[in-house]
Formats: sequence, C-alpha cells, structure tokens
Amino acid sequence: MDNKFPGITDLIHQLESMEKRKKPKMLVVDDEPDNLDLLYRTFRRDFRVFKAESGANALEVLASEGEVAVIISDQRMPEMKGTEFLSKTVPDFPNTVRIILTGFTDVEDLVDAINSGQVYKYITKPWEPKELKVVVDRAAETYKILKQRTEELERAQAQTNILATITQVAQKADSRGAFLQPIAQVMGDNFAAQGCSLQLMKENDLTGETGGYGVLSNLDSLSLVAQAIASGETKVWLNSSSNDEHPEAEIYTTKEIKVHLVIPLVFRQELLAVLSLVWTQGKKIQEDELILIDLCAQQVALALASIRGAS
Repeated sequence: MDNKFPGITDLIHQLESMEKRKKPKMLVVDDEPDNLDLLYRTFRRDFRVFKAESGANALEVLASEGEVAVIISDQRMPEMKGTEFLSKTVPDFPNTVRIILTGFTDVEDLVDAINSGQVYKYITKPWEPKELKVVVDRAAETYKILKQRTEELERAQAQTNILATITQVAQKADSRGAFLQPIAQVMGDNFAAQGCSLQLMKENDLTGETGGYGVLSNLDSLSLVAQAIASGETKVWLNSSSNDEHPEAEIYTTKEIKVHLVIPLVFRQELLAVLSLVWTQGKKIQEDELILIDLCAQQVALALASIRGAS
C-alpha cells in the first residue's frame, strides 16, 4: 500500500496478526445450568463464550462486554422469553446474529421474531451438536459480513465529514492555530476516539499550540510521541501482553488507554504537526480504517501547509 506516512503498513500487519489470534465472542443464555455448560463446552474452542442464566443477566453481560458475534438463547425462561430478550439487543447490537433454542411450539413468537429480523434461526431441543455447530458457523460468517458492511458505510460517511470540514476550516482559518481545534474534534468524533489532539511543530519541536479534547493530557512527553517525531513515521501503543514490560505501560494502564496512535504530519519533508488519537475502550482498528486515517492525515497536512502563518 502506498502512503505518505511511513509506518502505516507495518502497523496494519501488526494489527492483522493480533486480530487473527482473537476468537469471536458468543453469548449463551439458558436458565438450565446443564444446557449452559453443554453450550460452553461445545463452542469454547472457537469462541470466547459468555454465559447467562436469564435475559436480565444476559443484558448485564452485554453492557459489560459489548457486542458479540452470536447469541444463542433458550426461548422458555422465567420472567423474560428468549424472543423478548433478543428484541432488546437489536437497537444496540444490530449486527449480532441471534439463534433461539426451543423445545416448545411457540410458533407465533418465533415467526414474528424471525420476520422482524430479531432471530436468524431457531433450533429445536434436544439439539444435534453437529447441526448446531453448522448453524453457528454460518451465523458467525454472517456477522462478519454484516459488520464489514456497516464499517464500510461508517468509514465512507466519516471520510465525507472529515474532508468537508478540513476544506471549510482551511478556507476560513487566518492562522494555523485557528485550524487545530475543529480538525481535532472532527477527527476524534468520526473515529470514535476518547481523545484527539493536533499540535503544531516548529523546527522539529512541539510548540505547545494545540487543539483537542479528551484523555491526552501529559502524553506529549511519552516516548511514543518522541519516536514518531524523530522517525517521521506513525507509531502506536497497543494494550497487549507484549507491552506489559514497557517502561510507560503503567501510564497507559492508569489512564485506561487501549490504543494510542501518533501520526507526524509532513509536507514536502517539513514536519508541520503531530496528530494523536486515543481509545480507552476495546477498540479494534481495521485495515480500511487505518487507511482512512492515513488519507485524512495527509489532507490535514496539505491544508496546514496551505495556511499562511505558523500560528
């Protein structure tokens, strides 16, 4: 991949390697402990399986763990039917694929749930493990496709928003300093970052003139920023076991930072600014998203270069 900010390609390879080692997440819901244990044992090799003994408990698990690829839920449970529980998950997790287990002929509930898109398939009890595995494999693949399409649409919208804002702000800004805050805000918002900063450089030193928001205070002194400036390449901190012994790991852990991305903005070999993005949640950066961040960073560098005056 051709890019103007060296380091992006290596970062993509690093993230791809980490992603391949991760298992998709699954939630299994049943008020019978034996069924829960059987489902866990069936799928634990291929999924990170979370268990819940009721719909209410399952909603708590989702609130804590976030989106899962597949939910398998029993239909007949006390207090909340499986279809009722699954309907509550649709607004927050539209891409999750939902499967109902039923030993009863609740045809009307199941037909309504399937027709409304809340349930992908139903399996009758007692189920055949091989049959259920086939269904779940297809469900996981369906989730992957749905997730990819959603992310592609979101990235296309983000690109439109960011490039439009860069053009508008660059046309109105009477100095580079006036350009910083709105661009940091739109970059952070569209990439769902918990912190974003855009800081001007002068003669390869940070000027202190910054626009941004969020959990980025006191991060300028970290070695990651210095490495990005010295090399002119994108650098990233990833919360992983391989970084546990890093001398600054405690700082990132204290601030609950999962990903810290630092991009030096260079135009015609001049280092104009440093863009930093921080995510404190379980962020998964995809290859297409990195390419989009790279593209937008190039446009920010070009816009900065076009603005007369360094401050």
